[in-house]
Amino acid sequence: MAIENENSVVGIEYEVKEAGQDTVIDSNKGSSPLEFITGKGQIIPGLEKELVGMEKGESKTITVKAADAYGEVNPEARQTLPKEQFEGIDLQKGMALYGQGENGETVQVTVVDFDENGVTIDFNHPLAGKDLVFDVTVTEARPATEDEAATGQVGGAHCADGSCGCGH
Repeated sequence: MAIENENSVVGIEYEVKEAGQDTVIDSNKGSSPLEFITGKGQIIPGLEKELVGMEKGESKTITVKAADAYGEVNPEARQTLPKEQFEGIDLQKGMALYGQGENGETVQVTVVDFDENGVTIDFNHPLAGKDLVFDVTVTEARPATEDEAATGQVGGAHCADGSCGCGH
């Protein structure tokens, strides 16, 4: 079965590098595949778009432009906050910190600079503005079940044997 735009359960094994670089940024080769359902916004759009039409066992090298990956760098996504808000943290330039966004979601920020008064942080994703190259192998491609399509979770919200604690 070929991967479709919506409601395909997909498993991929991947390795990603910044375009023109040899250093692997992230990889799940040799561990569990990344599983997601197409059309739910669960992976970067440029990668998902290129996976459509691929089949289980197929491999491909996919280049994703920054705009279709983590977006371009937004120069306005920097903010200087009072240093007191970072009490107890051993600050270092370039370090990643995790906080809570406006809607309760977890956000990653990077410490750009700091002095005795304030800390400048960058809300841009660390890979914003970078073109990425993925070496991908599709490990699973099948239609989503009704539960999976409704919940957006591979395996759905229920399990047949009750091992998930849902009392089935």
